[in-house]
Amino acid sequence: MSKTFKSGKKDLVIQYSVKHEQKIDCGGAYLKLLPGGKKFESTKFGGDTPYSVMFGPDICGSSNKRTHVILHYDKKDDNLLIKKNVGTEDDQVSHLYTLVLRPDNTFEVFVDNKSVRAGKLDDEFDFLPAKEIKDPDQSKPDDWVDEKKIADPEDKKPDGYDDIPMEIPDPDASKPDDWDDEDDGEWEAPMIDNPDYNGPWSPKMIDNPDYKGAWEHPMIANPEYEYDDNMYAVCKDGCTHVGFELWQVKSGTIFDDIIVTDSLEEAQKFAEETFFKKKDGEKEMFDEHQKKEKEREEAERAAMEDEDDMDGMGGMGGMGMDDFDMDDMDMGDEF
Repeated sequence: MSKTFKSGKKDLVIQYSVKHEQKIDCGGAYLKLLPGGKKFESTKFGGDTPYSVMFGPDICGSSNKRTHVILHYDKKDDNLLIKKNVGTEDDQVSHLYTLVLRPDNTFEVFVDNKSVRAGKLDDEFDFLPAKEIKDPDQSKPDDWVDEKKIADPEDKKPDGYDDIPMEIPDPDASKPDDWDDEDDGEWEAPMIDNPDYNGPWSPKMIDNPDYKGAWEHPMIANPEYEYDDNMYAVCKDGCTHVGFELWQVKSGTIFDDIIVTDSLEEAQKFAEETFFKKKDGEKEMFDEHQKKEKEREEAERAAMEDEDDMDGMGGMGGMGMDDFDMDDMDMGDEF
């Protein structure tokens, strides 16, 4: 970058445009904001290079479509992925992605300058430990009854219940007239389900008079919980470089209109001068191209159908030799 960005009492705004002209079906196109200063080795930049922010669309299939927001947190030495879904776009025209981190520990994501997600960093990222934890000194009492239903002690299995078979010979079946016991063996009626069989016996269930409800573990304040006023400060030591990470089944992603600033107003003005200045024209050109492609495909389909129709008619204009009366034809001189 032309100037180092260092977190302070100001916003961090990252903005760029992405175009998936290859009709992406599975892949990611992320911008990374990186520390390093003069020690940063661009030739060694890769997926394992430490970063402060990773931001951009992630698409795979029809159901997994989201905008990744990943922030590095020094206190955990970890990269934290936003827990809630952030919308994205997956068509073949350019779209503008904007991330804002604010000193009040809030964030906001815009797509094409429209807000698609906003909230508190501690609500939507795992920056902080839980405010409350289960009391380690408490456990469910041994005599706690949490079975809501019990078997009715008054319900007894009827005598002979287990002697009822699952199947019985079909009472409506009869030995065929042409059945020969010597040749065919002794005739037996086919078996059918027994209408009197009700499956293995089990007693009916009744409300448990000793039921105390589901036991809830008492909660206490987490002694390790401490709010961090500087969660937003991902560039506290300075961010100096921008990099891009791509993983794709089909290549063809284009990045443009990149700006890193401390002013959302400046970023939006820059977008008006770049992305939005060409947005409508690009869409018109894309729609016109799609229209021509559709017309070409329809023409090719029609030509193939005509060719298939001609093939189905056979040779000689669709007439076979059976259509000719050989007696009516002048075959010339006899030999």
